Amino acid sequence: MRLQPRNKRLYKKALEIFKLSRSISNYMVYDMALLQDNGNEDPHIYFTGDIVRQSDALAPKIINAENQIFQDDRIKQANSLIHITNRLYKNCERLEQAESNGKEFIPILRKELRKFKHLQRTWMMTL
Repeated sequence: MRLQPRNKRLYKKALEIFKLSRSISNYMVYDMALLQDNGNEDPHIYFTGDIVRQSDALAPKIINAENQIFQDDRIKQANSLIHITNRLYKNCERLEQAESNGKEFIPILRKELRKFKHLQRTWMMTL
């Protein structure tokens, strides 16, 4: 089992997305951790954890897909990666609706996700 990815650009972009989402989450969570005037917590705070969890799953999924022996299994893992990427993009859209000072960084993450999706499409053709 290889621990190094074959497509280093895609893997590097996945790690970059993880670092960026973790930084954005850490920045936004302080704004959203306070209770609202009615005593409830901000419902968008959970999306900050979701973007970190989903972006953390990108790089291992790439290696996992490349290490599969059969092409059907590689395609299944790659489709799982597409699903995670789409959920991550959707959660970024939801975080843009949050009342936080950090939401101006979300478009940067979405732009990087679009670049990742482009790399992902070309990578899937090589599986």
